[in-house]
Order: sequence, then structure tokens, then C-alpha cells
Amino acid sequence: MPSLSTLVDNFNDGVIGANWGNTYGGCTETGGKAHVPCTTGYAGYQTAYSWTLAGASFYVAVTTVPAASTATEAYASVFVNAPDIATSGTRIGFVINTVTGLLKFSSETGYFDAGATTVTYSAVTHKFLRLRETGGNVYWDTSPDGTTWTNRRTLATPAWVTASVDTCALDLSAHRDAGTPDEAQYDLFNTLSDGAVWTAAATLTADASLTSAGIVSAHADAALSSDASLTATLRLSAHAAALLAGESTLDADAASTALPEVADMAAGDWDLFIEQGATFVQTYTVIDDPSFTWTGWTARAQIRSAPADNGDILINLTPYLTIVGAAIRLAVPASVTQTLTRNGVWDLEMVQGSTVVRLLNGKAIVSLEVTRT
Repeated sequence: MPSLSTLVDNFNDGVIGANWGNTYGGCTETGGKAHVPCTTGYAGYQTAYSWTLAGASFYVAVTTVPAASTATEAYASVFVNAPDIATSGTRIGFVINTVTGLLKFSSETGYFDAGATTVTYSAVTHKFLRLRETGGNVYWDTSPDGTTWTNRRTLATPAWVTASVDTCALDLSAHRDAGTPDEAQYDLFNTLSDGAVWTAAATLTADASLTSAGIVSAHADAALSSDASLTATLRLSAHAAALLAGESTLDADAASTALPEVADMAAGDWDLFIEQGATFVQTYTVIDDPSFTWTGWTARAQIRSAPADNGDILINLTPYLTIVGAAIRLAVPASVTQTLTRNGVWDLEMVQGSTVVRLLNGKAIVSLEVTRT
């Protein structure tokens, strides 16, 4: 089930990704933003009709809205569209109308909602928009920073939301009925990380007269080369299928240092896909050296809303980490994953005295729970 909770894009790779396959009207992706033209035509960054709002939560930053100009209607909108099986214009989401200066929270049939609610729009206070469906209700939320949220409207979940599993589309759009053409800009869809995101196959090389074959994997192997005066083969393994790739620079002979060879490798990219309300278990094992152990080391990890100092801790994973020989086991109880209601970022570090080695880092992506006790 492709939940909208799992759709993540910070628009930093300069390419309209495959997830936005129904994009229309001349949209582009440049400068780390999704650019949607606002003209008398229609344009939108749109997914295929293959996604699910039921039990899902997503948010997006609206960084630029159209100017009012001489229009009587100029807007940026964020909608989840139902499949147009019987009634067109069945959708749920947000509209920022810069002519009226209002932000509308709407659940529409035939492009109309008599019960829609509005607030005076603020580009600062309402920078982030979040829509979530849980427990039989839909919630419209706003935030200035993607961390602190204010609920603006709550409505019993429309029947089409649960009836249209795997058949909805997400649309980030813009339109005006007159005036000077400009655009709306969107950013940070389901992520607060603004680092570059690339999905591609690549061969990584380093500056050296010698290279070493290093493999960092969590089910699959990834080619990795590094600066070194010796050759080493390294693997990290986990329970879930993913391809991890990384770069490394070896500045010392591993045989002459107390650090394990893994310390000389750049941290592997590894995303956690966590099912809310379910027990989460993964194991990360160094398997290149049969005699290797993490004896004398401790493990620590956190999930935060952002990597910055002001990022909120969503879950402190440290109490759920155990070390057995060369393996680090992460086992998070269902009662703890139940508290995780949004996506974040994480990393795993090994500590011995003042020495800290980062092993893995990436996103923590949450699939919201449907079944309740």
C-alpha cells in the first residue's frame, strides 16, 4: 500500500522524480524547490493515482505563493484528489488565496465545500501545511517550522478516503484567472533535511594510487572505494533490503591503530522504515573479520525531527540497542513505535571513551498505524 506517509522529496536533485509522474503545466525543479507556474492555465506537481491517504500523514513547505496582481483569484493549493469515478472535484486539502489573503481548509465534492474553514494567511506562521488521517478523522495542521504544529480543522474521514486505497493522487498546484504570470514554490515534502537527495546507480572513486574494495550493505552490496595504504573488505548487514553506498578516506594503517577498520569508512546511508505500533527489529553486523567484536564500545542512536541542535527528539533509540560480538541489535517495542507520528532523521554511533564512530545515518520514515486496540 503506497501510503502518502512514505513519499519523501526535498526537490534538491534538479529532476522531477518518478513519484511525480502526472506533473503538468510546465513545472520544473531547480534551486532545491518545486516550481509550479501560476498562469491562467493550470499547473501542478502531481503523483499518479496510486497513493493512499487512509492512515497517512504528510506535510510540505510552501515557500513562495503567487502575487495577487490584478486577479480575482490567485492561489497555491495542496490537495489529495480522489479518483474521478462518479463525481469530479472530490478532494481534500489546502488553498492559499493571495487575493483574499485567506488559507482555506477544505474537503470538496464538485470542487466545493460549504463547510470549509479559513484563517488569515501568514507566510511565516503557515509555512508548513500538514494533512493526516487517523482514528476516523482528518486533521488539517499548520506550522512555522515543521516541528510545532497547530490543528486548524478536524473532520470525520470522508468515505472516499478509505474506499480509494491505492487510487488517490497528491497535487501541489497553482492558478490565477488574470494578472501577471508568476509561480508557487514548494519544498521539504515529508522531510526537514535539505541535503541533496539522489536516487541513482553510481561508481564512487577516491584520490589515491590504491583503492580498496569496501562494501557497506544491509541486504545488498554497494561498490565503495577509498584512500588507503592497505586493502580491506568491510560489510555491515541488517535485516531489511536496501542498497547502501558510501565513500571513505583511510588516513592511517588500520593495523597500527586501536580503531576498528569500520571507523575509517564514511557512515553508510540507511533509512529506517518503521511501522507505527509494531515491534521494530534490525541487526547491523561487521562480518569482514571473524574475530572482530565491539567489546569495550557502547552504542547510541536517536530519531530527531531534524539534524540541527534544535531538532526535537522523536525517539531515543539508545535504550533499545544491544551489542553481541560484532553485531548491534536494535529492538524497539511496539509501545514505543506507537508514539512516533511523523518522519525524522537518525544515526547510529559507537562510543569508546572520547572516540565516536558514526556507522549509519539516514531518514526515519513512519507508516502510520490503522488497526487500534
